[in-house]
Amino acid sequence: MGSRSKSGENYRNPCLTMHQPWASLLVHGIKRIEGRSWPAPIRGRLWIHAAGKVPDPGTIKAMEDYYREIYAVNGITDLKLPEHYPISRLLGCVEVVGCISCEELVCWEEVPDGVRLEGQTDFCWLCEKPQKLIVPFEMRGYQGVYNLERKINEAAVRGLCPVKAPLPVKFPLPDPQDPFSLKPGSLASYLNGSKASEMEKSPSLSAAIAGARAAATQFSKNNNCQSITIQEGDMPVSSRTRHKSKEEVQRLDNEFSGRLDLAYNNEAQSSSLSHEGNQL
Repeated sequence: MGSRSKSGENYRNPCLTMHQPWASLLVHGIKRIEGRSWPAPIRGRLWIHAAGKVPDPGTIKAMEDYYREIYAVNGITDLKLPEHYPISRLLGCVEVVGCISCEELVCWEEVPDGVRLEGQTDFCWLCEKPQKLIVPFEMRGYQGVYNLERKINEAAVRGLCPVKAPLPVKFPLPDPQDPFSLKPGSLASYLNGSKASEMEKSPSLSAAIAGARAAATQFSKNNNCQSITIQEGDMPVSSRTRHKSKEEVQRLDNEFSGRLDLAYNNEAQSSSLSHEGNQL
């Protein structure tokens, strides 16, 4: 079952469209915090879709430099970054386990320093357990959090594979029995007397943070109804405006299922050849 937002939206198969390179960085487990100007309306699986805008090489470099620097804070100096940043594709999913304010995140001493450095926006969506699709699926995205069509969701679930994140993070819930217990204000006690926000930053780290901020703000300039900003300034849009015809849904499902079957067959053939080679 989906979670229900404050506005009454029932999210069955929630999906979020993001610009590249942020979308792939999240699905590959490198990005652990998704920053927004509004709190996360869901908990649990969130599908990640890459928007149609081709990422600028300078933007890719700025974000890759940023993550190299913040992972180096935790001793990881051989960060493996995505080889490609596909656009207009459903890439995979993450588990949203909480949402807190930036002020709470940067003071939260129970998470690695590098994670706290990802707190750059009003609200920080806490993401775990990234999974990527074997075959990224071409589709159109929308603003805000929206529902995938049921058949697309069912086909996508079959094509997921786990991602080995460079530094997996488990965000502790204040109340393990309440999935919404990690919310803005729930860590207010960390704001008093914490030294975490006083973390010293090297010149290269400070420069990388400035570059990442500049890369993100480019999408808030000259914004119009056809562009999706990094922070998704608008509140989630009702899925009622996005219904597709049954014929289109069936076509998309058949296309996706066919591509998944092809991927599985190729994988099976590769495994069989490898096994025969070992016997020889």
